[in-house]
Amino acid sequence: MDGMHDMGGRQGFGRIRFGPNAPVYHQDWERRVNALYSLAVRQGVFNMDEYRHAIERMEPRHYLAASYYERSLTGLATLCVEKGLFSKKELEQRAKGHFPLALTIGPGRVNAEDRERFQIGDKVMVRLEYVSGHVRAPGYVRGKCGVVVGISPPYPFPDAHAHGLSADDEPTYDVGFQAQALWPDAADPATVHVGIFESYLIKI
Repeated sequence: MDGMHDMGGRQGFGRIRFGPNAPVYHQDWERRVNALYSLAVRQGVFNMDEYRHAIERMEPRHYLAASYYERSLTGLATLCVEKGLFSKKELEQRAKGHFPLALTIGPGRVNAEDRERFQIGDKVMVRLEYVSGHVRAPGYVRGKCGVVVGISPPYPFPDAHAHGLSADDEPTYDVGFQAQALWPDAADPATVHVGIFESYLIKI
């Protein structure tokens, strides 16, 4: 889905604030949230694609205002309610007030029927698609052309995995794009590498 989370290449947000010696956690609750969602994944309560999609489904104003670990907490709480571990009412009783959850999940999809294998050196284009469910193709590379420079082992197809659908595992391809082709007149000469699932690509 094209949610507020897909911020790659967007303008108007100013410089990225980065502290090389910043602590991983600023408060104890952040450490607990990180441990809880990691435990839930390990115990099979939900998978990482479901977790990512729950964060993507956050109401845009909430997403932008939330810290990194607040987004993690929202994704964790949303999935626990959706999986029936506890109700929203029980959650808000424990929180002693309103607890915003992510928006309703959309439909997923299985592998592309016409997908094909690629080799290093192949010229490819990212499909220009817009789907309401989970997708791992960044918006800024859709419809753009690049070259396969690496191949990674098969992994669960996220568009299906986030929605409980059965699908074939797919390799991801390390595709190199020229930065100026992605952002004409707004980028220095460079190569941008993006890992892209097989179903997202077509050969050119």
